[in-house]
Amino acid sequence: MKKKFFVILMAAFFAGGLIPVSAQEEDTRYVPETDPLVLEKLEKWQDLKFGLLMHWGPYSQWGVVESWSICAEDEPWCRRNNDDYVQYKKDYENLQTTFNPVLFDPDRWAKAAKSAGMKYVVFTTKHHDGFSMYNTKLTPYRITADKTPFHTDPRANVTKEIFDAFRAEGLWAGAYFSKADWNNENYWWPNFATPDRNVNYDISKYPDRWEAFVQFTQGQIMELLGGDYGKVDILWLDGGQVQKLDESEVYRYIDQIQKMPREDVYKYIMSTGYKNSKIQSQDIRMDELVQKARRVQPGLIVVDRAVYGKNQNYLTPENRVPEKALPYPWESCITAGGGWSWSPDAKYMSGQATVQMLVDIVIKGGNLLLNIGPGPQGQWHDDAYKLLEDIGNWMDVNGEAIYGTRAQAPYKEGKVCISKKGDHTIYIYYLADENEAMPSQVSMSAFSLPAGSKVEMVGKGTSLKWKKSGNGFTVDIPEKIRKSPPSKYVWVMKAVF
Repeated sequence: MKKKFFVILMAAFFAGGLIPVSAQEEDTRYVPETDPLVLEKLEKWQDLKFGLLMHWGPYSQWGVVESWSICAEDEPWCRRNNDDYVQYKKDYENLQTTFNPVLFDPDRWAKAAKSAGMKYVVFTTKHHDGFSMYNTKLTPYRITADKTPFHTDPRANVTKEIFDAFRAEGLWAGAYFSKADWNNENYWWPNFATPDRNVNYDISKYPDRWEAFVQFTQGQIMELLGGDYGKVDILWLDGGQVQKLDESEVYRYIDQIQKMPREDVYKYIMSTGYKNSKIQSQDIRMDELVQKARRVQPGLIVVDRAVYGKNQNYLTPENRVPEKALPYPWESCITAGGGWSWSPDAKYMSGQATVQMLVDIVIKGGNLLLNIGPGPQGQWHDDAYKLLEDIGNWMDVNGEAIYGTRAQAPYKEGKVCISKKGDHTIYIYYLADENEAMPSQVSMSAFSLPAGSKVEMVGKGTSLKWKKSGNGFTVDIPEKIRKSPPSKYVWVMKAVF
């Protein structure tokens, strides 16, 4: 019985199933980088604070959750509107023949991102479905192939166009790339069914087939990094199930599971939906790949998402903000409206919610990667532009309190937050409720400003009086400023000492 239980645990784990993706992403372990060029670049990346993520592909024509509807797992994000899976998958792949985003305007996107205060972009060069949004030579399932109507457009190599446009506005370029490829016959072999997101054959029986996939994957990534795409700052890898088998990790998770009540363990395993998966080491030789990548892109930041180890240079909690500051480089990737991909009726976050979320992330030492999904013709929702404009208006006044800052304990007390910049500056943020008037005093009880600090209101330059209050401080806000605040949503003060 024990042996059977162990095998079930092993199988579930190697499908990415024992610990769900979200939990893997929240793993608090971190392996520090040692490459000095990467360390230098990571430090600069932590100064940037605010970036744009874009999920875009033929799936935008249907307004579905990017690639997931062709995955046969029984999860809410994998739902299909057709009971015939085989026909659905054919119809999905046929979206290539109707994908013609004639309204594609990367210059407008880049200008909107820059105006909002964003400093880098991460674009889906290839999602799990395997459709390449760049001019790869390794598969015809790409935007520049003859089957894709947009291939005749001079802007057809959209990844190059996006990177060029955003770099022209001073932003860093990041390439999202899915390690899994559900269109590649060496990952999802048509000879077998596809029960879940994993490779669907026994790698130990068909090592040559897996090696062909490894060469294909490494080849596609090197096309992006060593070809016509210029300087790439971040390689943002998704598909965490594609990883080398690590025995120590298995036992760590087993130890964790064994602490749970027996009935909870059973429910947990059954809820993963990966009961048919084989124990597989989906090793694409990441160490080798990263070495090759950094030979052509020195200092490249690599984010091997949800895979513990040295190739995850920063961690990426998804659609959530951690409760506390984290002691390593991290980035919350958050949807601005709808889902990750285009939703025709997407409802976008308010400017207030987004700005306050940005501040909440920054004071905990993280970056915000805000996602906008372009539509089937290459358009953004008008509300996406309005949101970025709203954020930009706030950043024009308060950007100095975002860029280059670091976490400062105790980070947050009620609606008051703090961060630091260098050794002699503290920023104080007040998160206003909707329609709230600026208060006459802002205070914290668990942190005091250094003696002799000079405090001013950011955006006004007006000196403010302050005093020590027990173990904390209180800043007085004069009526003149309260009647005419420098910005909306969050009011910022700066203490220099």
